Amino acid sequence: MILLDGKKVAQEIRSKLRDSVTFNIEKGLRAPKLAIVIVGHNPASETYVANKIKACQEVGIEVEKIVMEESIKERELLAMVRRLNRDKSVDGFIVQLPLPEHISEAKVLTAIDFRKDVDGLTPMSMGRAIQGLPAFRSATPSGILELLQAYAIPTEGKHVVVIGRSNIVGKPMAMMLMQRPYLSLPNMSASALGDATVTVCHSKTRRLGAICRTADIIIVAAGSPKLLKANMVKEGAVVIDVGINRMDDASFPRGYRLVGDVDFEAVAPKCSYITPVPGGVGPMTIAMLLKQTSLAYSAKVLGLKMK
Repeated sequence: MILLDGKKVAQEIRSKLRDSVTFNIEKGLRAPKLAIVIVGHNPASETYVANKIKACQEVGIEVEKIVMEESIKERELLAMVRRLNRDKSVDGFIVQLPLPEHISEAKVLTAIDFRKDVDGLTPMSMGRAIQGLPAFRSATPSGILELLQAYAIPTEGKHVVVIGRSNIVGKPMAMMLMQRPYLSLPNMSASALGDATVTVCHSKTRRLGAICRTADIIIVAAGSPKLLKANMVKEGAVVIDVGINRMDDASFPRGYRLVGDVDFEAVAPKCSYITPVPGGVGPMTIAMLLKQTSLAYSAKVLGLKMK
């Protein structure tokens, strides 16, 4: 069994980005700029945003944090999105999810210019990606593909089971795996991964264990602690755990520990490769956000276009 070290691969990506940003600044160009909009004070969201800001600072990407109170009206947030769309100094931006219940996530995501959608979550970005047109791809699925590629794990002809059907992970992950390898952006090499046979499972799926036992690769993004058990995995399978869940544990300083959607201790011995939690998919998601911000900058500052 080999651990897929997302922290190490992400650090390698960040190192290359830092060298690229430094090179451009030395040539007299400005640094890439990312704006992050956060609504309210959700503790988990604030932690995620803090991690993204820290990562940007590490590679030299300028970052602007825009905090809006939870009580803001939907039209006020949409006005901010339109302002960022027009702001030529901002290469890419994200609106941190989830949003308060009185604000439509669909409306907000639809309002984001796909050329600045470095999280790859807008309907335009997803639609273009499905058709193989230049677009930013969803950050977490992109990070998973980068991780598989870093360890030379092929997907061509493989049966991949994706557990979860969210717009952030499950749906785009399935789409990206089943497609022929394609060119995502004008200055980005085509992914060597794809051409898989994909089964998508979810909370209403019957005989989940039987389906998973047929999989060469299992990607779990269900938000359910230790959902994937050892008897659901065949020998030699590759398992990617996207879940991050808190479980009470008095032996840890904070009174809890982080676990994934995979029963790691039981499943790992059966796997050829598996991601840990934490240190697997999470760092790759942030690395993809930085990489796509750099690509958005390049498309604008270096004269490349997304038509």
